[in-house]
Amino acid sequence: MANTGNLDAAIEQLLNVEKQMRLAGEVAGTRKAATDILKLCFEARAWKTLNDQIILLSKRRGQLKQAVTAMVQQAMQYIDETPDVETRVELIKTLNSVSAGKIYVEIERARLVKKLAKIKEEQGLIAEAADLMQEVAVETFGAMAKTEKIAFILEQVRLCLDRQDYVRAQILSRKISPRVFDADASKEKKKAKEGDNIVEEPAADIPTLLELKRIYYELMIRYYSHNNDYLEICRCYKSIYDIPSVKENPAEWIPILRKICWYLVLAPHDPMQSSLLNSTLEDKNLSEIPNFKLLLKQIVTMEVIQWTTLWDAYKTEFENEKISGKSLGEKAAEDLRQRIIEHNILVVSKYYARINLKRLADLLCLSVQEAEKHLSEMVVSKALVAKIDRPMGVVVFQTVKDSNDILNSWAANLEKLLDLVEKSCHQIHKETMVHKAALKV
Repeated sequence: MANTGNLDAAIEQLLNVEKQMRLAGEVAGTRKAATDILKLCFEARAWKTLNDQIILLSKRRGQLKQAVTAMVQQAMQYIDETPDVETRVELIKTLNSVSAGKIYVEIERARLVKKLAKIKEEQGLIAEAADLMQEVAVETFGAMAKTEKIAFILEQVRLCLDRQDYVRAQILSRKISPRVFDADASKEKKKAKEGDNIVEEPAADIPTLLELKRIYYELMIRYYSHNNDYLEICRCYKSIYDIPSVKENPAEWIPILRKICWYLVLAPHDPMQSSLLNSTLEDKNLSEIPNFKLLLKQIVTMEVIQWTTLWDAYKTEFENEKISGKSLGEKAAEDLRQRIIEHNILVVSKYYARINLKRLADLLCLSVQEAEKHLSEMVVSKALVAKIDRPMGVVVFQTVKDSNDILNSWAANLEKLLDLVEKSCHQIHKETMVHKAALKV
């Protein structure tokens, strides 16, 4: 009790000093008196008194901004020294209420919210943690370091993915432009000095820009995996693969390059997929995993692939492939078979103008009904142009030209013919002149 009395007396004395300094407009004195009060409470381990004094000091009439900032920063150092979780949460909530709505302590408030969300997550309250994080819009904080902003938004995205809120995760992820990871860090520092606003140093636990790049793309892989968007997943892995620290370490880039190959094969055929496929085939590192190079070559080569032979050769590889600790799964295996069928149909359409449906089914190793179904799906998705004559059982891959196209082709052919006639006449005239000259001689 005597200690409590001494503490109260010391606080009362410092409060009087703080009042005199505040009324006199002494910034340094007010700041020192306020932080000394908090220090006394902390040394006495009087956590309730500490919370009360923080609120009391922040609400005093005409309280200086610098004093509030110093108090919040001082009290934040005591968070990790608290004896239990309840006391820690109470202190964080007190500091949150003091810093709410004050621009000059917005960065401190963001850090406090992050600490509180982490505690909630450890308690298994992921939805509460996600809601807490979403209240803070760090992209509007001018003084916050770029890496800290990105790290905060990525934490928001991660919590949304953990609670399976994929719509909000996508909205939050769009706050980060992938181009920001390619910025030159040295130039960025120079720019910060030129501006009037001083950008604060990021917190000690904030990763570097390249580490954040990897975290960002790993989170995006989790998001795209939910929708089975294979091409986007492949592009994310490609971005991770291009990180210098990954490219220098074969133990890291070999598994990533394997995943790039799998997702390229799983992705539906389109110009972007073709471009990525060809650029991956040109990669010298692909020779380190020859069976995957062979797989990509088969997809690029305009030849029919036997599904059973391919599956027997790559089944073990496919089942052993782990994505975020899980195997590719049955859905991916079905999609792989679908891609091989689509590839084979495209090959057949290149070599045949007309083909019997029964023969097409034999080439695809499918029943007539299945072949017709897959062909129809490709026509609907505009992957190719085809018509099926069901009574005759014939598939026609030729496009039917309208009258304008036919007339244009005829006009072009006539133009070519007249051009050839003109060239022939010119050559005959030239030969005649040479012959006449020779006779005169």
